[in-house]
Order: sequence, then C-alpha cells, then structure tokens
Amino acid sequence: MNDFDPLNNLFPKPREEIINMHSYSAPLENRRNLLRLDFNENTLGPSPKVLEALQAINLDEISIYPEYNLLKKFLCDQYLDSRKFDNDEIGIFNGADAAINAIFNCFGEKDEIFLTTNPTFGYYSPCAEMRGMKKITCSYVGENFLFPIEEFREKIIKYNPNLIFICNPNNPTGTVLSAQEIINLSNISKESLIVVDELYEKFNGDSLLKSIDFEKTKNIVIIQSLSKTAGLAGLRIGFTFGNKSLIQYINKVTGPYDVNSFAITAALAALNDKSYVDNYVLEVKKAKEWIFKKFKSTRIRTHFSGGNYFLIWPNKKPNTLIQQMREKGILIRSMENKQDIGNSIRVSIGNKEQMRFFWNIYKELDFIN
Repeated sequence: MNDFDPLNNLFPKPREEIINMHSYSAPLENRRNLLRLDFNENTLGPSPKVLEALQAINLDEISIYPEYNLLKKFLCDQYLDSRKFDNDEIGIFNGADAAINAIFNCFGEKDEIFLTTNPTFGYYSPCAEMRGMKKITCSYVGENFLFPIEEFREKIIKYNPNLIFICNPNNPTGTVLSAQEIINLSNISKESLIVVDELYEKFNGDSLLKSIDFEKTKNIVIIQSLSKTAGLAGLRIGFTFGNKSLIQYINKVTGPYDVNSFAITAALAALNDKSYVDNYVLEVKKAKEWIFKKFKSTRIRTHFSGGNYFLIWPNKKPNTLIQQMREKGILIRSMENKQDIGNSIRVSIGNKEQMRFFWNIYKELDFIN
C-alpha cells in the first residue's frame, strides 16, 4: 500500500519499491543477561583471544582507516585446511547481511526473477523487493521439510531467474542440500547466479566451499560469517567466495571501508584459535543430540535437521510460551509469520548445561510429565 503523504513529507518521494516493501526487522533489544536461544548466536561468546586482541588495540589504530590485507592473506592460506584461495576470490563485508545486500545491489534488476525457498531467512525478500524484483518461491516438502529439488529445477528452466538464494542448512527448517546437488542446479542456467548462504554449515559439515572450482563454476557465490560459530555477531563480519570477476563486481557496490578495524582484529584472533571454534561446534552437536532424545520421549512435535537450532510445536499458544519462557530468563523465537511452520517456535542450541536449563523450564511450562 502506498501511504506516502506529500503534505507531511518535505523530502523527495522514495522509490515505489521502498514505499511498498516489507522491511526486515528483528526484536534485538533488551536481550542481555538472558539465555539467548532466539537468534542462533554463539551462546558462550568468542575465544578469550578475541578480547585480548581488542584490548591491545592502540589509539593510532582507531584513528586511521582499517586495513584488510592480513585478514585476506589468512583467508587465502589458512581459512580451510583442504584448499587455498586466490586473493581476488574473497570479499570481506560488514556481516553476511551486508554481503547479501551487495549481491542484490550488483545483480538485482527491476522486474527480473528472484528464486528461493519458503520459509527461509527473512532478509532475502526485502532485498529483492527494494530492487523491484519478482519473487518466486518453492515450499519445502512434507513434515521433514525436504528440499523441493524437482520444483526448483523446473522453475529455473521456466523462469531463468536472475538470482537464486539457497540457505544451506536452511534457516529455520535446517534443510540441507548436498554440495553436488547445488552444482547440478548451477549447470541448468549459466545466466542465473546461485547464492549459497552457508552461515550454519559448520554444524552440518557439507560445505560447497571445500570442493568448488570457481574457474569452472562461475555462477555460484558462497557466503559465510563468524557470527554463529566464532561468536562475533556483535562486530559484524562476513565473507563471500566466488569467481574473481564475480567478486570484483560485488566489491564495486560496497564502500571502501565498510568493515571496521575492531572487526578485522577480532576476526584474525578468532580464526587463529580454530580449536576454540571446533570445540564449541562439538559442544553444540552433543547438546543437540541430548535435547533431541529428551523431546523424542514426548508427544511434542519437533523438527531437528542441520544448523544449531530446531523447531517445536508446543501444546500452548507459541506467544504465550515465549513470554513465559522469557520471564524465566530464556529467549526463544516465534515462527508465526513463516509459511508452513506458523505455529512453531525456533530454539537455538547452546551447550548441554544451557539446554538442560531450557529443558527443565520448558517441560514445566508446556505440561510435559
């Protein structure tokens, strides 16, 4: 609906797409000092080496513009044990969200087709809407939310979309699509850019980044970040990996100093403490197995798959339970606006101690005997 009132606005009229779009908003305030199981963040915080590195920053490092070469070199040579990257195959961004926005800035054309799944990460849609793109979605299949691979193929062939986004594992369903299946999709139309959002891949383990040849497969770009595993959500740092020319185009629509010096310093410290991240991921996996067994002994419907989160369909009304859990010091997130899972709640997974605390409160509030 166009509710722009020229009598009450003494500034230029925004584009129609901006007036009509549905903005992505997340209730991120007043979350301190609570067990945060609502936004899939690292629940323990980053490596102690990150704090040490930040505390060691000198005043002159703050007063000059940030430098990226040290981080770029680390990403090229040491980000993965199994392979190296060329410097030009990597982009550094102010969080994965900034990378997503930059990709839409670069390739999102008015009236062109944007293809994704539904439900999925909520930021893709407003990015498409603000560029005036036509969104087409495919629903996940069945109670286990399997990837709609046949429908996806058909729509790529039929519509030849400009942009295709695959969140893998998908947020919020946890659905995982194999690396080979994604490569197969990319071969259907070389004119379609496939963006693979791998923010949760370390909790699942089938990253396309380990095997893809960007010289051979030029129409795939991969996004990763240090928010979910390394605990740097508050500092905002994310990466894109892709063909050199593709990354060059994406970098053209970003600012020269979008990522601040504190984020660069923290990222290097976090990446140099790989064992800390690996241990955290292992703790989450163990806690996931533990809480899965607890729910399996009940009649509560749940869905566990990839990622550091799962879905619950509680006995109570979701929003009632969410409020009661908050009063007990635990944050969980309603999926009320998500297609096919509107009566569910998404719960992030921390370590076993945190999930034990969650379980004890949950079974008390949702009448599990």
